[in-house]
Amino acid sequence: MLEILYQDEYIIAINKPSGLLVHKSFYARDASVFAVQELRNQIGGQHVYPIHRLDRKTSGVLLFALDKESLKIMNDRFATREVEKKYLAILRGWAPEEMTIDYDLTNDDGVKQNAITYFHRLQIAEIDLEYNNHPTSRYCLVEAIPETGRMHQLRKHFRHIFHPILGSRPHGCNKQNKLWLENFGLKGMMLHAHQLVFNHPMTNEQLVLNAKINEEFSKVGDILGLDLEKYK
Repeated sequence: MLEILYQDEYIIAINKPSGLLVHKSFYARDASVFAVQELRNQIGGQHVYPIHRLDRKTSGVLLFALDKESLKIMNDRFATREVEKKYLAILRGWAPEEMTIDYDLTNDDGVKQNAITYFHRLQIAEIDLEYNNHPTSRYCLVEAIPETGRMHQLRKHFRHIFHPILGSRPHGCNKQNKLWLENFGLKGMMLHAHQLVFNHPMTNEQLVLNAKINEEFSKVGDILGLDLEKYK
């Protein structure tokens, strides 16, 4: 059963679990369960139209339209950057306290696209986990706000500044991922879309939708001694 965060006659939003694809994808032909199908079945067979995307391993706020007019309006607002998306991520190392990453990314067609991400650091952690001849390992919790919406943008941007997202594959740190898999059984990725802010397509009322972190994100936070209470 999907957690529904908001629903009216025009739009519906869910807290997408990590591991669930939004829809069928050439890149994940092994999957047989999709958010579009599950949500449609859950609300009585009504058609739902995804307005934006989240990676398979990314959890959090996912917005759908229930009619094509609302879909067009919201697609336009995403395209003109009138929607604010906020993500929580746990990174390897201590990233700068705040930073704007302006680094072009190349899509699957070989086209270079402008990509901009702002983030600020929320908390830091250091645990007794030996890594690269160091007796401890450092991590940080950040809130990231992408200004553009390129494929795998946050994962690629944080790797670019040498602070990859914990659990990200392939845009992460294989050694850290292996370390966490062997020591803590971590299989997920520590990236969560925790807030979406936008104006309603019909009423123009501002909506602020928040999605609670999942159990695995919470578990990693406990291991690191992070205070995640406000996100649970």
